[in-house]
Amino acid sequence: MSGSRLFILLLILYTGSYTTILAAESNSSGAELDAIMEGFDDEAAEPDMDTLLDDFSGDTEQTADHIYASDASSPWQLNGALTLSSSYNYAHSAPAANETDHRGLSRLRSSLRLELKVDLINSWRGYAETNLSHDLVYQIQGRSGYTQEQLDSQESEAVLGEAWVQGNLTRSLDLKLGRQLAVWGKSDNLRVTDVLNPMDLREPGLVDIEDLRLPLSMARMDYYRGDWNLSALIIQEIRFDKTAQPGSDFYVGPSDPIVKKTPNQSRSNLEYAVALNGLFSGWDLSLYWARLFDDQPHLEVKNGTKILVHSRLTMFGSAANIALGNWLLKGEIAHFRGLEFMAIPGQKKQRTDLLLGVEYSGFDDTTLTLEVVDRYLHNYRSALAAQGTEKSEWQTALRYAGEFMHARLKVTFLALLFGRPEEGGGIARLQGDYEWTDNIRLIGGVVAYHSGDKRPFTRIGNNDRLFLDLKYSF
Repeated sequence: MSGSRLFILLLILYTGSYTTILAAESNSSGAELDAIMEGFDDEAAEPDMDTLLDDFSGDTEQTADHIYASDASSPWQLNGALTLSSSYNYAHSAPAANETDHRGLSRLRSSLRLELKVDLINSWRGYAETNLSHDLVYQIQGRSGYTQEQLDSQESEAVLGEAWVQGNLTRSLDLKLGRQLAVWGKSDNLRVTDVLNPMDLREPGLVDIEDLRLPLSMARMDYYRGDWNLSALIIQEIRFDKTAQPGSDFYVGPSDPIVKKTPNQSRSNLEYAVALNGLFSGWDLSLYWARLFDDQPHLEVKNGTKILVHSRLTMFGSAANIALGNWLLKGEIAHFRGLEFMAIPGQKKQRTDLLLGVEYSGFDDTTLTLEVVDRYLHNYRSALAAQGTEKSEWQTALRYAGEFMHARLKVTFLALLFGRPEEGGGIARLQGDYEWTDNIRLIGGVVAYHSGDKRPFTRIGNNDRLFLDLKYSF
């Protein structure tokens, strides 16, 4: 079955299941829903959103010291995980001469993740993690069949993840220094105000956004007063998205070599960000401002040489959640200044991104989510159409998450659509996560890709794959 057909089939299955469940809810006896869920244990009911958001209470004052209290009896705690990760590509055709053969086994990666937690003096604590990995698939399939760029990017890695120290300066003020994540926004599927940390996009669609963020070295100070928290960040590390390299089946860049111009690590290139967050009974609100580099570079031509340049942007944004019984309403808006495009050199544009979403958790152990984003480019010029940039670009996320077998089995379906269905691309993932024992998990499923006329979906329709991971935590 081709990637496009499998993508459409998964989407139809999801839509049909969603319609059936809604019909079951409207039946007061619940007989249809019982038939649908027959065989699954549903004794533990999913709490409604008011219960989930009990912490959004204005009665308890936020302070830095109660948030970072440690329960460990020893000041040192070492944890980790060993993972064997595999994937199998089943939709590729035989390659042309001198091209990489992506058929069959495409990943057999073993990885070790170690994390160290330590309680320091008074309220201070530290954290560090490292990730080591090696992919045996290149030896099995023959390293000579791959480009050097892909081997350098994905065969072996030894990277430092988060590494920071954190503590209270006063009862209401805390400081965090080092490599860390700063997550903004309310969406778990699409990014609008979540702009600070770059992403690992080398194999899109296999995992959720929360597992793709890359930490940055920064200094972060948080001030707590009543229901409010003011967060100020200075980001010292210049780091951008990890993307697929030439030779990968996810690479959609030009075949000609391009010079990448990366900003220097200097005082003038520091990134800054401020967030004001309020947590209240049943709702929350965040206001954001950031001065940062665009993770997505634009192409410039200077003296006949193609150069990828990261523009300096200013971002203003806001995000909010509102809980109404079993419903959670989400909204995010971000306005960007300083965007640059190859088609209109020397001109800087502004764009407004708007996200609206709804999440329903009224069924036992089930959550349904729909999110839509419109990215609107102001003062649009027709020359931008030639490079594939539209005045208004849409993204849609449909998500189902269910728990079975006393929450030991978690099933997720996620469909991401980019642009119009007949023109844009998309990804559909069906995944099961089974807790075999307290320490061992099995994660497996299928990912289907749908090609579109926009990057990065122009040539990925045949990248459909099965995946299976075995993870041991200690």
